[in-house]
Amino acid sequence: MGTRVTVQQILRQTVKNVPISTFIPVRLKAFKRPRLQPLCLSCRLFCFASDRTSSPLPQHNHSLSPDLSLRSLLDMGFTESQARQICDSVFREKGANAAKHVLSTLTVLFVLGLNPTSVLKLLDKCPELCTVKETQLQQRINHLRKLGLVEGSLQRMVVHYPKILTVPVKSVKNVVQFLRKNCQFTSQQVTETLRDSPAVVLEDLAQLEYKFQYVYFRMGVKQAEMVKCRLFRFTLDDVRCRHSFLERRGLYQTPDKKGQTTIINPKLDSILNVDREMFIADVARASAEEYDVFQKLLAREWKEEELEHCSIKAYSDDDDDYDDDDDEEEEEETGGKSGYKKKKKNK
Repeated sequence: MGTRVTVQQILRQTVKNVPISTFIPVRLKAFKRPRLQPLCLSCRLFCFASDRTSSPLPQHNHSLSPDLSLRSLLDMGFTESQARQICDSVFREKGANAAKHVLSTLTVLFVLGLNPTSVLKLLDKCPELCTVKETQLQQRINHLRKLGLVEGSLQRMVVHYPKILTVPVKSVKNVVQFLRKNCQFTSQQVTETLRDSPAVVLEDLAQLEYKFQYVYFRMGVKQAEMVKCRLFRFTLDDVRCRHSFLERRGLYQTPDKKGQTTIINPKLDSILNVDREMFIADVARASAEEYDVFQKLLAREWKEEELEHCSIKAYSDDDDDYDDDDDEEEEEETGGKSGYKKKKKNK
């Protein structure tokens, strides 16, 4: 008992003589770990909040691709406003489905040589481009290169008409084959047509052929001049209207078989590649009122021709049905007679 009391007194004396600084590290070590836990938790909450604010469209309650965020777009070179515009465009188009391909699409466009401003303009014109897969996009670009579109021309064409990258390779091949065979364009003329009039790849081939034949036969214009004036940028109605107005005013003649005329026809470029006022005043030498009245009369003529064509077609279809009925009746009669003959022969 006396020994135990002596030990306790020695311990108390030892503790009293220990300096206070000795206990500070112990206290810090004791409280260091508990304080780190709430700090890490607050960091996580802060990171989560920042991720939420940097998400593409927090106001839409849609979770797009985890790879698509403002940070990823900023890292690609876009400004914050441009990145938000892209996210808005992607969400309006297809939501999460578009987000799966948008980063790969942007990568292909950057590899093509476009800068962030050009890419943004391109997506504004054609937001559905975000839904095209990377492999398809690369195949279409490579195919355009094979058709002769060199660096510089290819980039300008894509920025001017980005919808061409949404057109399947097969459809482009069909148009190219049509221009070569039906229109007798050379390979260089086909390349120039695609470069200057890329919307031709989406035009109906029947309308395309009619436009070519009208300009080639009725106006006597050769392929080289068609390509030079960018014919396929204009609608068939625009071409017919201006040509007919000049023709009825005696300012344009259809060339004969030898390609000759008694007057000098204005060039196709001066007919189409000028604004309305310049065409009326300088080429047609008429007033705006005359041209307006002519357009109304011509529209009425076209409508009457269309109705007449529809009625002729309907009449021809009725004749075909009538002929089919006659053929069926003849078959029935022939079948009856042959049956009678067989029966008579058996007797």
